[in-house]
Amino acid sequence: MIALLIAALQQSAPLPPAAADTSPFRRLELPAPSLTRGASGMPGPRYWQQRADYTIRVSLDTATHLLSGSATIRYANHSPDTLRYLWFHLEQNLFRPDSRGAALNAAPNSAGMRFAGTWFQGRGMTVTTAAAVRRARGGTVTRSPLTARVNGTALRVDLDQPLAPAGTVTLDLAFEYQAPEKGTFRTVQAPLGEGRVYEIAQWYPRVAVYDDVRGWNTEQYLGNGEFYLEYGDFDVFITVPRSFIVAATGSLANEAEVLTPAQRARLALARRSDSTVAIIAKAEVGHPASRPAGDGPTLTWHFRATNVRDFAWAAAPHFRWDAVGWEGILAQAFYPATAPPSWTWRGWPPDSTWAHSAELVRFAIRHYSEKWFRYPYPTATNVHGPTGSMEYPMLCFCGTGASVRDLTAVTLHEMAHQWFPMIVGSNETAHAWMDEGFADFLKVYGWRTSYPNEPFAARGQAVDHWTRMASSWALADSWTAAATRGRDEPPMIHPDRARSGWSQYTKPQAALYLLRHHVLDDTTRFDVAFREYIRRWAFRHPTPADFFRTMEDALGEDLSWFWRGVFYRTDIVDLAVDSVVARPDTTGRRITRIHLASRGGLPMPVVLRLTFADSTAQLVRLPVEIWYRGDRYVYAREFPVEVSRVQIDPEEVLPDVRRENNVWPSTP
Repeated sequence: MIALLIAALQQSAPLPPAAADTSPFRRLELPAPSLTRGASGMPGPRYWQQRADYTIRVSLDTATHLLSGSATIRYANHSPDTLRYLWFHLEQNLFRPDSRGAALNAAPNSAGMRFAGTWFQGRGMTVTTAAAVRRARGGTVTRSPLTARVNGTALRVDLDQPLAPAGTVTLDLAFEYQAPEKGTFRTVQAPLGEGRVYEIAQWYPRVAVYDDVRGWNTEQYLGNGEFYLEYGDFDVFITVPRSFIVAATGSLANEAEVLTPAQRARLALARRSDSTVAIIAKAEVGHPASRPAGDGPTLTWHFRATNVRDFAWAAAPHFRWDAVGWEGILAQAFYPATAPPSWTWRGWPPDSTWAHSAELVRFAIRHYSEKWFRYPYPTATNVHGPTGSMEYPMLCFCGTGASVRDLTAVTLHEMAHQWFPMIVGSNETAHAWMDEGFADFLKVYGWRTSYPNEPFAARGQAVDHWTRMASSWALADSWTAAATRGRDEPPMIHPDRARSGWSQYTKPQAALYLLRHHVLDDTTRFDVAFREYIRRWAFRHPTPADFFRTMEDALGEDLSWFWRGVFYRTDIVDLAVDSVVARPDTTGRRITRIHLASRGGLPMPVVLRLTFADSTAQLVRLPVEIWYRGDRYVYAREFPVEVSRVQIDPEEVLPDVRRENNVWPSTP
């Protein structure tokens, strides 16, 4: 017996299980810093980025809606790698009946018919020739045919010679495709008013990005995820019927060939004017005198754009054209002289609304320039056509004419895209929140500046949707609704897998607003950090990690808990007042202990409104660090008057899923 007892005592007790750090405050694991992308969020000392310059000539056949053209592309390899082929995007192949996007978006599987499906089916883009072009010292030009292979919406062109680091190659590609009909959302041709409007985008073979993160970015275009493109210079020649007016990315380089002397004079006046100048007035639309002298059936419009990531254009025979200037930048609006009331959202004719468009563009460019980062381009243009609303460098397609307020809101969002992703060139394909969410965030302050007397703080008194979504309570309510109804998704989800636009638009918008106004409680600090992010990554390709690191670096904060809980996960906010107890301590002082809890996975700083027995009140702010040691915290303090009521988040700016437990004593 004694021996058995000794043996039992000698046996080792069970070891406790290993425990990992599961605190929401643990450091967020981001990709390891490198010489290309630093730990502070700055581009590293060996950061590199490819470049593609384009010279494009294209003709539009309005009888068949066929675009045919040629692109000369000068590609510069700034990477440390030797490249043996280049990849291009052929987004028009989405509209082939056998495309992957057509299968994904086919009814009843999704509401994606605006992207692909029965509304329009074409044969996609055909690249008829591909060649490498080289010029010898004596001036002799040689063309070497290249092999091109199509993979869905991507095209691989095999080079005849390896492209070494620091080398360049010039390619010629000939292409053609049929412009898609109304219903395809981002690029379209359709009747609108007294003519047909062409809004042309994703219209040429676009070089894919080769970067230090993934190498070639060749994801298939499925319709929802947008675009990731290299910066370069564009020299574009667009041949259209003589009666057509063309709006495009960049500056018009041959005014004398496509405009009348009167129109050129008006354009020069508009550049210096603070009020809208009609370049082509409503009464002049369609008149032969509105076109320059000549007998040819077509005109070629020549545009140049410097250091942009894309090029888009629009054309119609019945465009009105307004323009106004701001500090050397020409803000423009092109819109049909008339449009059927049945087409617009609410049945209101859009021409009177769109007479304000140039001024709205001017306001957006000025506001964002003054608040965030100076607009670097010479023009900014809004086009009214049959697409939904879509953004391109210096150019937006805007599909609303319902009211000036609607047009203001959409213009503010689309023009905000000139900063994200046109200036800050993030990967829209993989991380839509870095441009859509940021654009909606910028729009909040543009809207508040446009309508400063709106009741933003008064719950339930907003005039319309736009004012609600510029109000802190509505942003919090939308987040709470998504969380409680099972619709929440992390913004880091790929756009093509997202169930709705919530995770790409509204959630990141609400998150940045919450960070600026509540988490930091210091809008100036946020603004300085956000401007630093834009400055560091203007005309570069930031990743989410670069954004997170830059904000932390500029703010002097570790926000791992916020980035993880909001952007990578769908953690919820559920703060609560568990109880309030007042009793004397050992010295006889009457101490009030307010027992708080953070029952959700996303902690937050706490704002308490304390109401006292004499009806006075006091606000107390507690930092997020009160939750470092767990999900319970006791706020203890001596008060001269008894506490009669405690409320967490009295302004209801947090996306708290159970506001009923935010108040003590609880309401029956």
